[in-house]
Amino acid sequence: MDQKKIHRINELARRVKAGETLTPEELAERDALRKEYIADVKASLIGHLDNTYIVEPDGTKHKLPKRK
Repeated sequence: MDQKKIHRINELARRVKAGETLTPEELAERDALRKEYIADVKASLIGHLDNTYIVEPDGTKHKLPKRK
């Protein structure tokens, strides 16, 4: 997700916090941006977990098992 989209999410959040009401189009935009942001965070986390190894006390390494 690029920085412009993150700034837009924050801008909309600031407006709501300040007591402004968002238009239906802005609410839809906010929801879509949030979903995209969450999907990016999940993908990043999965990428990190895919490259995580468990090191046993005897020094052997094995990949972290995948969960369904």
